[in-house]
Amino acid sequence: MNDYSDLFSLAGKTAVVTGGTRGIGEMIATGFVNMGVKTYVTSRKAGACDAIKEKLGCEAAPFDLSTMDGVEGFAEYVAEREEKIDILVNNAGALWAEPLELYTEEGWDRTIDLNVKSVFFLTQKLLPQLRAAVSVTGRGRVINIGSVEGLTTPAWDNYAYPISKAAVHQMTKVLANRLAKDKITVNAIAPGPFESKMTAFVLANDAGKAAVGAAMPLGRIGMPDDMVGLSAFLASRASDYITGAVIPLDGGFVIGARSWD
Repeated sequence: MNDYSDLFSLAGKTAVVTGGTRGIGEMIATGFVNMGVKTYVTSRKAGACDAIKEKLGCEAAPFDLSTMDGVEGFAEYVAEREEKIDILVNNAGALWAEPLELYTEEGWDRTIDLNVKSVFFLTQKLLPQLRAAVSVTGRGRVINIGSVEGLTTPAWDNYAYPISKAAVHQMTKVLANRLAKDKITVNAIAPGPFESKMTAFVLANDAGKAAVGAAMPLGRIGMPDDMVGLSAFLASRASDYITGAVIPLDGGFVIGARSWD
C-alpha cells in the first residue's frame, strides 16, 4: 500500500519568500513557518524585517529587489546561510497608478523592475541552491505570485501592473519548460482580491470588503487560509506532476461563474 502520510508535508524544508513582511507574502510565510519550514523573508524596510522576524521566528533581511544590487545581495545572503533551498516564492511586487496621459517612466520602471526583472534574476541566482535541494529530495519548487489582473483587463489606471503580471505568467511557463529537466517545477498563483497594501484603497473597511466580495462568484474576498492552502500544495510532494500552471485564486472571478439559486 502506498504511504501518503507525508504527501502534503513541508516539515524540514527551507523556503525563501520575497515581500514576506506583509500582505500575501506574510500569509505564505506564516503558513510555511507553522508547517515546520525554515523560512527566509526579505523586504525593502529593515523595520518591517525586524518585526516579521520577531512575530514569526523566521529569518529576515532588508534588500531592495527592484535593483540588481539588491537581488544579488539577497541571493548572496541566502547562499551564505543555506546550501539548499527547497522552495522559492517570488512574491515581492509594486503597483503604480496614474492617469494614462500622466503615467511616468519612473512608475513604469519601478513596477517592471520589481515585478518582472527581479523574479527572473533571483530565480537565476538561487538556482544552485534549488538544484542542491533536488539532489537531496528529488524536487525543487518555484512559486511566482502573479495576479488576476494579468488574466483580465483591469478598470484602474495602473498600466504597468497588469502588464507585469501577464509577463510573470508567461515567464512561469518559459522557466517551467527550461527547468523541468532539473526536476524544478515552476508554477504561478494569480490572486484575486486579498487584503494587502496594494488593495487597501478598496478593502480598507468592512463596506469595501463586502462590496468587492459580492462581485466574486463565491461571495467573498480571499482569506489567508486560501493563500496558505494553495501555496503549501504547490510546495509539497502532492504537486509533483504540475508545472507551468497559472492558477487563479480568485473565488471564480476570472471565469465569471455564477451560482444557480
